[in-house]
Amino acid sequence: MVVGAGIFVLPGVVAAKLGSAAIIAYLICGVAVSLIFLCYAEIGSRVTRSGGSYAYIEEAFGPFAGFISSMLLWFGWGVLADAALTVAMIEALSIAVPELQEPMWKLLFMMVLFTFIVVTNIVGVKSGVRLYVFNTIAKFVPLALLLVVGIFFINMDNLVITEWPSFANIGAATLILMFAFSGAECALNASGEIENPAKTVPRGIFLGLGSIFILYLGLQTVAQGVLGAELANNTEAPLAVVANEVFGGWGVKLLIVGGVISIFSTLSGDILVTPRVIFAAARDGNLPKQLARVHAKYKTPYISIIFYAFMIALLALSGQFKVLAVMASGSILLVYAGVCLSTLKLRMRDGAPSEGQFKMPGKAIIPLLSCCVITSMLLQLTGEEALGLLTLMGISSLIFVVQKVINKKGLRAR
Repeated sequence: MVVGAGIFVLPGVVAAKLGSAAIIAYLICGVAVSLIFLCYAEIGSRVTRSGGSYAYIEEAFGPFAGFISSMLLWFGWGVLADAALTVAMIEALSIAVPELQEPMWKLLFMMVLFTFIVVTNIVGVKSGVRLYVFNTIAKFVPLALLLVVGIFFINMDNLVITEWPSFANIGAATLILMFAFSGAECALNASGEIENPAKTVPRGIFLGLGSIFILYLGLQTVAQGVLGAELANNTEAPLAVVANEVFGGWGVKLLIVGGVISIFSTLSGDILVTPRVIFAAARDGNLPKQLARVHAKYKTPYISIIFYAFMIALLALSGQFKVLAVMASGSILLVYAGVCLSTLKLRMRDGAPSEGQFKMPGKAIIPLLSCCVITSMLLQLTGEEALGLLTLMGISSLIFVVQKVINKKGLRAR
């Protein structure tokens, strides 16, 4: 599973909502993601074709539901999340380079950043993969160092919960924290191809999610223990401020570099992988055919890559990390709900998983409980945020219908 780049920013955002009780949001997210991933484990061992969440939902509810889920994945989760991370990267860098707070320099930086990533991924998959692997390894070093050394700088008084937060604040903090936990389900997409999934899949879930949960909770504890109430006042690069207290000036630079590398690795990885989802949808006639063009020399879906990066940059210009992160979390939660319902639908239609497939305990209890938890999180969206998600789904529905009409006319013309 992958450490979310949002963890470099979210400790301060969560603390601003919950104060020293921030641990509550992590516990709720840990439980929620565990339930959801059990659904992924079962349905992933039953639906073995590629496509992950999209394939599961399409198998259970048909092409229309599958298309809506794919739009929520590549735009709602992909574009919005990457735009939020771009904002976080610029905010972190602006600590060392204040000029990046100016609109002109911010725009210039994004142009250089996305041009580099786009060209790298158009030139070929190998160069994109090498860049992603290097960055993924590099980002762990500062996090691990801060966690191990930071423990010795904790003031236990800062960890005492002096005031119990409201349920509304707990819900809001949990919703935005899902931004860091989400996305790891991609590791389960091929669970149907794993040998002996009944044993391997739950073991992978336990070890992967457990490791990520401990890391996240540890970093939040160190940040809260070192900064105390001041953590809530540092929402742009909270771990860099913690590093300053623990290591001094060089620690700030280390965490800023680590945060930038982490976000850069996420962006480069997403711009490597997600445009291929857009390409496949266009190739299958669900999106405009121009997005299915392949570069004559490099054989990569260059139009989809450029389009995806452009959408990220456009939304990142808003500078609204929290809004983008919440909208991205809302999108992926809708997909999670679809997968949980798909798990339930396949059980009703095809019966319990057969021998050799992963079978979660409790029959329908876990999918239903997962849907209840997801619904409670979605209810934390503001009216504007909920309207935004509904608009995305409405536009997606319109695109689906229009493309079907265009495809039918094309067939008749032949």
